[in-house]
Amino acid sequence: MGKLYQEITPEIISWVKQQHLFFVSTAPLASDGHVNCSPKGLDTLRILGPRQIAYLDLTGSGAETIAHLRENGRIVFMFCALEGSPKIVRFHGKGEVVTPDSPVWSELRSFFPTYPGARAIIHAQITRVSDSCGYGVPKYEYVEERDTLERWAESKNVEGLSLYRGQKNARSIDDLPSLDPGNGKDT
Repeated sequence: MGKLYQEITPEIISWVKQQHLFFVSTAPLASDGHVNCSPKGLDTLRILGPRQIAYLDLTGSGAETIAHLRENGRIVFMFCALEGSPKIVRFHGKGEVVTPDSPVWSELRSFFPTYPGARAIIHAQITRVSDSCGYGVPKYEYVEERDTLERWAESKNVEGLSLYRGQKNARSIDDLPSLDPGNGKDT
């Protein structure tokens, strides 16, 4: 049923591009820390090479992925077919947080459309690519992207987003450092 791949193949890239949703999971090193799984959508994902992936991280209610990556770098991306033939694909790897003050920010930022509230880019080197059947995943029909996050970020304006990040995105739920209040500026 499941298969292990040497890299992200052109066939996998084509399939991933058809998915409207993906999940990112990370965990702190502490055994009593909280594992985090975040759903992602919009046009925020890019496969940059056979073992390299990035997504544009938008301001949200927390910053667990950022905190965990800064602590230990472990990350897994999961894609599952909600339409068509059943399939699940996972990319395991080591990720890094790229913020606007990083030397590679401009280069990576150029791969993504403009979204209000962009605070970081999660960039990962993929060490394991696998698929599995997905037979137990129900079918759902894609209707459209939501614009709620974009409208919320636009309503906050740059100063409001910066204040929000300082209040809500500076520490993880396990009190790990996430975003510095000065980082993650809208660009």
